[in-house]
Amino acid sequence: MSDDNLERRVTAVEAEVAEVRRETAAARALAAGVNRDVADYRAELRAHTRGLEALRQAQIERYAEHKTDLATGLARVEARLQHIVRLLREPGTGAGTANASR
Repeated sequence: MSDDNLERRVTAVEAEVAEVRRETAAARALAAGVNRDVADYRAELRAHTRGLEALRQAQIERYAEHKTDLATGLARVEARLQHIVRLLREPGTGAGTANASR
């Protein structure tokens, strides 16, 4: 092997090593960027999840309020209907008299 041939081969290997180092640095930069992107997406996902959980909790609370309001309203309607039924069944009341004279 001649010195010229060896020198050319060493120069070629040095050039390849330099290229590999540049590619490695670029790959590291890309990996760091991907890592930041993933962290950003995870933070956004956590924020969306917290928002959905808050919405769910608000809906549960609102349902409970409406359920209570509905139960109260239905109890009032039932009491009024019972009163009407009592009035209709009592003799001598206006409603009972009207039905009796017909």
